[in-house]
Amino acid sequence: MPQLDTSTWFITITSMFFALFILFQTKISKHPYPSNPSLKNSTPTQHKTPWEKKWTKIYLPLSLPLH
Repeated sequence: MPQLDTSTWFITITSMFFALFILFQTKISKHPYPSNPSLKNSTPTQHKTPWEKKWTKIYLPLSLPLH
């Protein structure tokens, strides 16, 4: 039964890691990052809705009186 030749494994694995490192570095370097992030206004905006100042009551069908 022939023996498994493992003499080239180190250079194969090393070159694979090196190639993946180069690949990921080029992908990351092409990604557009914002150069100067600015702060956003954090004040809440007030929305005017017609039911803001009105008292409303929701009637469920089962809570209506029987006729």
